[in-house]
Amino acid sequence: MSNYYTKRKPVTVGEMLITEFMEPLGITQTELAEKTGLPRKHVNELCRNRRIVTADTALILGRVFGNSADFWLNTQRRTDLWEALNTPKRFIRIERAQPLRKNAGRRQTMSA
Repeated sequence: MSNYYTKRKPVTVGEMLITEFMEPLGITQTELAEKTGLPRKHVNELCRNRRIVTADTALILGRVFGNSADFWLNTQRRTDLWEALNTPKRFIRIERAQPLRKNAGRRQTMSA
């Protein structure tokens, strides 16, 4: 878990979409909606970080921008992990989980 704990918030899908793709290409949300086949509201919510990237959306964005679905899913995953670890209520809940002992899941076999 410590690998994901950083004070600096990672770039969100919305920030990535706007600053690294839409602005350099000079396309609007409406144009992106047309190219992706997604409703304009869906694109707007992605840009505003009000909607998460699903596998389907990641595949669509990857196809439109010529990169991979993993790129979009990993961007979402980094944000999700950061949020979980940096939201006090969520972090407390995570910290309450108890690690299993090494042999806890193994059953002892008895010989006859």
